[in-house]
Amino acid sequence: MKKVYLAMSADIIHHGHINVINEASKLGEVTVGILTDEVIASYKRFPLLGYAERKAIIENIKGVDHVIAQETLDYVPNLEKLKPDYVVHGDDWRTGEQKVIRDRVIAALKQWQGELVEVKYTDGVSITQLDDAVQKIGITPNARLRRLRKLLEIKPVLRVLEAHNGLTGLIAEKTKIEQNGRIKEFDAMWISSLCDSTAKGKPDIELVDLTSRLTTINDVLEVTTKPIILDGDTGGQVEHFVFTVKTLERLGVSAIIIEDKVGLKKNSLFGTDVLQTQDTVENFAHKISEGKQAQVTEEFMIIARIESLILKAGLADALARAKAYIDAGADAIMIHSKEKEPDEIFAFCAEYATFPNKVPLVAVPSSYNHVTESALMEAGISIVIYANHLIRSAYPAMLHTAQTILQNERSLECDIDMMPIKQILTLIPGGN
Repeated sequence: MKKVYLAMSADIIHHGHINVINEASKLGEVTVGILTDEVIASYKRFPLLGYAERKAIIENIKGVDHVIAQETLDYVPNLEKLKPDYVVHGDDWRTGEQKVIRDRVIAALKQWQGELVEVKYTDGVSITQLDDAVQKIGITPNARLRRLRKLLEIKPVLRVLEAHNGLTGLIAEKTKIEQNGRIKEFDAMWISSLCDSTAKGKPDIELVDLTSRLTTINDVLEVTTKPIILDGDTGGQVEHFVFTVKTLERLGVSAIIIEDKVGLKKNSLFGTDVLQTQDTVENFAHKISEGKQAQVTEEFMIIARIESLILKAGLADALARAKAYIDAGADAIMIHSKEKEPDEIFAFCAEYATFPNKVPLVAVPSSYNHVTESALMEAGISIVIYANHLIRSAYPAMLHTAQTILQNERSLECDIDMMPIKQILTLIPGGN
C-alpha cells in the first residue's frame, strides 16, 4: 500500500474535508495529521474542540487509517518521519500565505520521489462564515470559565482588552487582523473598575457596587464568548469576597484580580501622590485562601495584584508577597508599576523566575506602553492587559463631536468622523 498524508485542524468538519479524505483514500493508506491546540491557537483562534476530541472524530471517519499530531504549521517534520508517497491537500494554497508551506512540502517530497496531489477546493464553503455561525450559538458559563486556563496552557502570552459594555465587548470579541499568515486577536476581556466607574460618570473609589458591576458583566456575557477577567479592586471584606467569588464563578467569569490595599480605593497610577495603604501580607493571603475555599470548580482563578512597586515598598517586598500569595493559593500574580520604563517589572520577573513554585505572571503596561508583548513574554509575562484603552479613545472622539455640533450649529461637519446611520443600525446582529 502506498502511504498518503494529509493535515487538517478538524475543528469544524465540512463536506470539503470529507472530499479530501475520500480522494486520499483512493491513493493508499491514509494518515491524517491533526494540528495540535497550540498550533491552531498560534495562527487562527482558540480551537472549539480540544486535540483529543478532534482526533477521536477523525479516527472514526471512513477512509482514515491513522491519526497523528502535527505540532507545527510546517508539514516537513511529519513528512520526514513518515516519508509518504503522496501528500493530499486542497488546491487553495497555491497562492497567499500558505504558498510557503506548500513549497516546503514539494521540496521535502522530492527527497524520496513523493508527489503532491491537490484536490479542487470545495465551492460554497467559508470557514469564516462557519466560525460566525458557531459564535452566534454562544457559549455555556462552564465552557467560558475554563477557557482562560486552557489558553494559558496553549499560548505563550495572552492579550486582553478592556470592555465596559456590550458594544466594547463585541469589539474585543470580533476585532482581528491577518499578519504574516496568522490571525491576531484578543484572547480575553478585562472589565475594569476604572472604566466601569467612568462609563457611569462616577469616581474610581469602589463607589460602584457589585450589583451594579454585575449589570455590566451580564451585558458583556450576553454578546460574547471569550473569557472575562474582572478587576475586583481590593476584593472588599473577606466575608463579602467569598460571595463575590461564588457569584462570578456561577456566571462564567474566568478570573478576578484583587489588589493588596486597604481603605478608600485610589487608582494605582496616582502612586504615592495620594494616601494609599497596603494590606498586611497575612490579611491579604487570608483573603486569597478564603476565596479559593469558596470556589466550586477548579477552573476559576484568583489573581493577586501586588502594589509594592507602586507604593515604593521595594522589590524585596514585592517578591516576598508573591511567595506568600502563591502559598495562599493565588492562581496568578499581577505585578504593577506606574513607571514609564519597565526596569522594575523586568527586575521582578528575573527574580521571580528563580522561584521553585511559580504561577503565571500578569502585566498591565499602561505607563510603560512602548514595551512590546514579545518583550514582556520573554521576561516571563503570560497575560498582558490593555486596561482602559477603549474608553480613553472613545471620550476624545465623542467630545470632539459634541464641540463640532456646538461650533457649527448643525451635525454635517461630524459626518467625516462617524459611521453611517445604516451601518450603526446593522452593526448588532438581529438589528435589521
